Amino acid sequence: MIAKSIKSYAKINISLCVVDKREDGYHDLDSIMVPIELHDSIVMSKSPNNIDHFVTVDDFSNGLIHYNLVSTVVEIMSKKYSFNDKFRFYIHKVIPMQAGLGGGSSNAAFAMKAVNNKLKLGASNEELIELATPYGADIPFFINCTPARCGGIGEKMRPITIKKNYFVLVVKPVEGCSTKEVFKKADAKPYPQVNIDKVEEALANGNDDMLAEYMGNSLEDAAISINPEIQVVKDYLKAEGLKLVLMSGSGSSVFALSEDKKELIRIRDKIGDKWFAEVTRIIK
Repeated sequence: MIAKSIKSYAKINISLCVVDKREDGYHDLDSIMVPIELHDSIVMSKSPNNIDHFVTVDDFSNGLIHYNLVSTVVEIMSKKYSFNDKFRFYIHKVIPMQAGLGGGSSNAAFAMKAVNNKLKLGASNEELIELATPYGADIPFFINCTPARCGGIGEKMRPITIKKNYFVLVVKPVEGCSTKEVFKKADAKPYPQVNIDKVEEALANGNDDMLAEYMGNSLEDAAISINPEIQVVKDYLKAEGLKLVLMSGSGSSVFALSEDKKELIRIRDKIGDKWFAEVTRIIK
């Protein structure tokens, strides 16, 4: 019997405001996060003869990863819900790494949900979020995986309305960004503030002019200073006539929103092999 493949979706931050740095090293954020159809695929199976969980990822190294975020959160689940089952996860990677798209956190969240369903643990989303929050600020978002305004370190979520059906062009420069390095750079100066209330209002009303005016990312300047190619990508997309353009998360991916899928495909095809480029859409 062929195991069923689980879609592990990416996300973009339509806007991100760093409110302050916390004493525990995390940052309080105010952000609009949405899932997109770009996804990794996970195949999970029970591994009765193993003494631990194993994760195989077909990334550049194509290696066997014994300890990573997926195995960590599943092991935490086993202690919380008192099960001894061990699992093998095979992850086909499509979401670029160090891209601000949440690929690793998504894998962890969807693995948790898969184990919860497989073993019929009956854990609620709220319980999984509480369990996972210490291990990754984006994991809680992927547990729910719906458009949300996220606060705290990412664990406080409120659903939002997006009136338009946006397609998304995701473009990643050759080099990625280290989240730790970007935050360290951003911490050295006052954080650029973003009016998330206005961004949420623009999305709810389908007002692209308002969205273009107010959407922003407090980490963008810091990331660009580390990886100037981010600005090159932004300038390129805007020169092609796209106005809803922003870096996602801590970078290095840049996205553009549009209702015109054909136009985004045209620009993607024009980019060719210069950068990673994919057309997808927001999941509402």
